Amino acid sequence: MNNLAQVGKQLSAIWAKLGLNQRISIVIGALAIVAGLASLLFWSSRPELSLLYGKLDDTESAKVINHLDEAKIPYRISRSGGAIYNLDDKVHKTRMQLAMKGIPGGEGPGWELFDKPNFGISDFVQRANFLRAVQGELARTISQLDGVSGARVMITLPENRLLVDKQKKPTASIWVKLRGLGDLSPATVNAIRFLVANSVEGLAPNNVSVVDNHGTLLTESRENDPVAGQSNNLLTAKRNAEKYLAEKVETMLALVLGSGQSVARVSADINWDTITRTEEKFDPEGQVIRNSTINDEKTESTTPGAGGTAGVVPNTTPETNSVAGLTGSKTAKKTATTTYDVNKITSQIVQGAGTLKRISAAVFVNTRMTGTGTNRVAQPRTPEELKKFRLVVQSALGIDTNRTDEVTLEEVVFNDQPVIELNEKIEKQEKYQFVWSLLKNFGSPALALVFFALFLHTLRKTKTDDIPIGFPLDENLAFPNGNGGTNANGNGHGNGHANGNGNGNGNGEAHEEKPAPHEDVVTAETLNRLIRENPANMTHAIRAWLVGNSDQPKPSGDSPQK
Repeated sequence: MNNLAQVGKQLSAIWAKLGLNQRISIVIGALAIVAGLASLLFWSSRPELSLLYGKLDDTESAKVINHLDEAKIPYRISRSGGAIYNLDDKVHKTRMQLAMKGIPGGEGPGWELFDKPNFGISDFVQRANFLRAVQGELARTISQLDGVSGARVMITLPENRLLVDKQKKPTASIWVKLRGLGDLSPATVNAIRFLVANSVEGLAPNNVSVVDNHGTLLTESRENDPVAGQSNNLLTAKRNAEKYLAEKVETMLALVLGSGQSVARVSADINWDTITRTEEKFDPEGQVIRNSTINDEKTESTTPGAGGTAGVVPNTTPETNSVAGLTGSKTAKKTATTTYDVNKITSQIVQGAGTLKRISAAVFVNTRMTGTGTNRVAQPRTPEELKKFRLVVQSALGIDTNRTDEVTLEEVVFNDQPVIELNEKIEKQEKYQFVWSLLKNFGSPALALVFFALFLHTLRKTKTDDIPIGFPLDENLAFPNGNGGTNANGNGHGNGHANGNGNGNGNGEAHEEKPAPHEDVVTAETLNRLIRENPANMTHAIRAWLVGNSDQPKPSGDSPQK
């Protein structure tokens, strides 16, 4: 205790010896150090929070908060209430704990409805739970698709009736919540329809409707209007072909010019007619002998002479009858038959729908820019460079001059000011985050060091006081009995003193006295006596000490008279 008391006395003595500026500097420096240390402790002890769940409705947020309160896990809720933040090192663990309890439910319950056996429930409740489980599982699956942040599935299953010949067909409606400002492609919508249709017995894809969170019907029933459905399919195919060709050009130019430096639009004229053609071609010069037949005939015959009536003996002698009754003949016949096959080509050509009749493409190329910000200057490309780009685009699109295809390529200056402003905002935000992280981690120590340096600088510039109680010994302060400090205008005489206007006035007899040597340091008793005897000079000395101006007017006296 004695040591502490002694230390306290020493500190009090040191504090008493300090001037006003020194005391103010010490107080400000101490407060700055305390504030810096407090800020440092506050920021260092503040926990790092990360997003636990976002975009939750009030019901799901209440479930999550209830679990966090029961588990005594610190958290913070956003202003909108849809986002909940948790400690950075406990985010994944907390999510696992919530997932075990089925929180957040999101798209509804799934097959976990049947994890616990429920005896004694009715067939209707069992059937309803089964339908709820199917809907929940389908909604969870659809929510995992790209571009979908949430989904709900509603399925209607008609009751099986024995006395009804024609049963009603199942139907389904799907509500999807799109992520951001994106949109679902037709292929994704069809995939959702077939996914739901194949998961429910008897459900056809045409009986599945898909609606987004903007109220837009993404599917249309074309079962009762096949003509309109076919026309829409042809239009969709045309758009897909044009989109494919345009992306083909843009992606190729992006590798050379950069992303977003070119825009391509393609118009394709497609032939949707189906043509079947049969052709037969004969080649007369390509004859081939198929078969050849040669017939050679020779005949010899004798013709009898004149004769009489049957049964009547002729009036001729036997010799005459034998010679005259016979006449002979000989014939020869040769026939050749040759069959030739002519070379014939038969072809059947079927020309399907979807052939390109004509392509027309328009391409814009951004002008080259040099410099940054407001110092950007355009540097147009030469006609030779634009011609090379045009030839490359023609080759990529498969341009056929016989079809009167056309490609137009022009260089223009793009209006990329919104993109530049967006990039500047992103850069500013990144800089702000970087600076904020630096201030958060090193701001408090740096602030404390700055205040401490200012304190030391102020302390060094403060004048040292010679008087222990903090008052300097000024030249204007005169000692009693005519002893005073050196005056520029004269010396004090008799019992007089130097006044504020520099004129020495005395009430006693004027005589010359040798001034006593004064000391730079006076005691408290001497100072009190000086204040009583010379209040005006003391007031002036205190004012000069506070202002710190050595050029203040000093009192002067006349030379002493004898």
